[in-house]
Amino acid sequence: MVDAPDTSSVQWRKTGEEPILDASGDPVGALVDFWRWAYSETIGNAQRGVLAEYLVGLAVGGVGDRARVEWDAFDVVTPDGITVEVKSSAYLQSWRQERPSKIQFGIGETLGWTAASNTYAEVPGRQADVYVFCLFNSRKRGEADPLDTRQWRFWVTSTEHLTAMVGRQKTISLNALLSRVGPEETDFAGLREVVRRVAG
Repeated sequence: MVDAPDTSSVQWRKTGEEPILDASGDPVGALVDFWRWAYSETIGNAQRGVLAEYLVGLAVGGVGDRARVEWDAFDVVTPDGITVEVKSSAYLQSWRQERPSKIQFGIGETLGWTAASNTYAEVPGRQADVYVFCLFNSRKRGEADPLDTRQWRFWVTSTEHLTAMVGRQKTISLNALLSRVGPEETDFAGLREVVRRVAG
């Protein structure tokens, strides 16, 4: 677990109303327009992963006024200092598919970088206290909505237990995760309690 983050050097979230200025300093758009253009495709791998982090953050109380810190050693910190790594996968992708994707999660060790101190870990490892595995479970493109938490499944395990079960393995399939690691499954509403219990 970590202490509450030092917010003195952390970028505070913007509202979306901030203007985009042309060469004369006149507004030609707004930040929210950029967000819609760049980040509204939530089925794609990259944005779905960030959305999964946000959903877990919402559930555990780890989304405050600060903006997401890309490349930080962990994805979410709860108010009581539990660090959480979020991994996501899905059957559906943003491209045309002949069949649903096989579900796998990346679990490789890293030389974690901590934004608050601008330092790297000295040895590779899994940096967070807890892993939350998120599966966007919809298989019907016409009904798929990643903003509907009822279409997600969540599993939680401590990093210590994960490492004991899989060692230095870099990826894991859903079947292997369930059979070898045995994480605790929960819905969105139960994430906060399960993360605390698993971390404890």
